[in-house]
Amino acid sequence: MEYVRLGRSNLMISRVAMGAMNLTAAGDDEKSAQLVRSAYEQGINFFDTSRTTPECEKLLGDAIGDIRNNVMVATKTSAQSGTEVFSDFEASLNIMHTDSIDLYQYESDSFMPDLNGRDGVYNALKQLKESGKIKAIGIATQDLDVAERAVLSGLYDTLQFPFSMLSSDETRQLVMLCDQNDVGFIAMQPLCGGIVSNIPLAYGFLHQYENVIPIWGVENQEELDQILYFNDHPPVIDDNFHNDVEKIRQFFN
Repeated sequence: MEYVRLGRSNLMISRVAMGAMNLTAAGDDEKSAQLVRSAYEQGINFFDTSRTTPECEKLLGDAIGDIRNNVMVATKTSAQSGTEVFSDFEASLNIMHTDSIDLYQYESDSFMPDLNGRDGVYNALKQLKESGKIKAIGIATQDLDVAERAVLSGLYDTLQFPFSMLSSDETRQLVMLCDQNDVGFIAMQPLCGGIVSNIPLAYGFLHQYENVIPIWGVENQEELDQILYFNDHPPVIDDNFHNDVEKIRQFFN
């Protein structure tokens, strides 16, 4: 497994990351824990979830209890005020049985919290970081304008945004903008919400971007094994590969 620095956050994370927002789909608590532990044992050290799925926060926290110091945990809030940020944060700590969060992300498709904003959201995030309770501040959005403003603001260590082989040229430019500004890019929906079924092409496409960390929302051991196989045996990036990617892009676009 390769480990890379996640932008200016300085978190050293695996280039294969696990989205833990669908852990309930594994079947039961034991199977969820087994899936997380299997990912960890095979080198994955970055797990992403959200306060919008507290049941998955709990499953993740239960699974990593004795290895918490060896993994990077990310979760999210969509709080509308500084007070709500603190409330959400404490709820996440309690349900995940931890005293800190490595990457705490603000989740919104219409709003970017700003320094000294009247809502108090960003200042609450900043206070949590200054106190050492979080190591990095990120933003998760599907809105290109919000994403670009966040990257250029200098306030956010990471951006989580949809990115796959079907993404537009504007999204590719956003990836480069993150690289230029040392903002870690976390790719949500690497299979474009299930539209893309060719995992070798999807994996190979994203692996070309050294500053991109895909979040793979695996729901069972078979899916995890498939992703890890292509991590160990990455597709050859040649003219045939690019032609195959372009065919799929043209079909859907």
